Amino acid sequence: MKFAPLILLTLAASASAFAPVGSRPSFISNSALNANVQKLSDPTKEVLDKTDVFIFDCDGVIWRGDSLIPGIPETLQKLRDLGKKMFFVTNNSTKSRAGYKKKFTSLGLDIPAEEIFSSSFAAAAYLEQTKFKETGKKVYIVGEVGICEELDLIGVPWTGGPEDAGKQPDMGPGGRLEHDENVGAVIVGFDRFVNYYKIQYAQLCINENPGCEFIATNLDAVTHLTDAQEWAGNGSMVGAIKGCTGQEPTVVGKPSPLMIDYLCDKLGLERSRICMVGDRLDTDVLFGTDNGLQSLLVLSGVTTEEKLLSPENSITPDYYADTINDFFAAVPVPK
Repeated sequence: MKFAPLILLTLAASASAFAPVGSRPSFISNSALNANVQKLSDPTKEVLDKTDVFIFDCDGVIWRGDSLIPGIPETLQKLRDLGKKMFFVTNNSTKSRAGYKKKFTSLGLDIPAEEIFSSSFAAAAYLEQTKFKETGKKVYIVGEVGICEELDLIGVPWTGGPEDAGKQPDMGPGGRLEHDENVGAVIVGFDRFVNYYKIQYAQLCINENPGCEFIATNLDAVTHLTDAQEWAGNGSMVGAIKGCTGQEPTVVGKPSPLMIDYLCDKLGLERSRICMVGDRLDTDVLFGTDNGLQSLLVLSGVTTEEKLLSPENSITPDYYADTINDFFAAVPVPK
């Protein structure tokens, strides 16, 4: 795969970015303030002049399902014309970075591979940082091809994934499912073909293999498989494994700080000049507020204005807008 040298190089350079949580700087989270949220009204003053780097979520911001949100290509080009750097960070682990590059291209967007970060890549980077390969063990995957491709790029052996789609364990009298005792980690990512076989295999590895680590790409409750409705997200798959193991996973996708630590370490970015833009409060906005970034919520995805402004919501972005196209909307003239 032609992206292998790039990814291996960046992984090798990123070890210090994945430092233990206790060694990272702490930030006061705006999510605890429950302040009134302002809708974007003067984008140049409120966002563009304050931001050098935009981190965009993908589902609900750039596209919905397999449909590009209207106006996005023009808006991204205007940002590039202003000299803004951009990164696209998705919690969806079904594709590798190379796979997402193909999706961007299929939607008519020319996005360099080095600007794309998926939670499948984050899982591989986490294994690199923890020197998992040196243990000589393998990974069991509840998930799709994206995780498999990223692990192949770093030379970590795996089992499961798409190969276990459609399998059924023997549940007759005396039936049992044999599992590989050399599995040292279970990665759970979004899986449209999740089944009882995979859940049982994962719980056996976690419960019976000493030291087996439970890793989740994300805990998203819902996702956009299509633009017609919301679909159960990876939180449902992770919840099944949590329920039968009693274990909490290590989460490598948003709002975990792993990816922003990686970006800041690799590129020397100033956190206060980065704006996280997403459609989810509990992942995208929390990723921004908890890591010292600016944050902006768009209403083009899963979060409604009613939910954002509800008294029950305590996660507050700096601003919100209908879509990122509002970055270049005309500023109303004062009367």
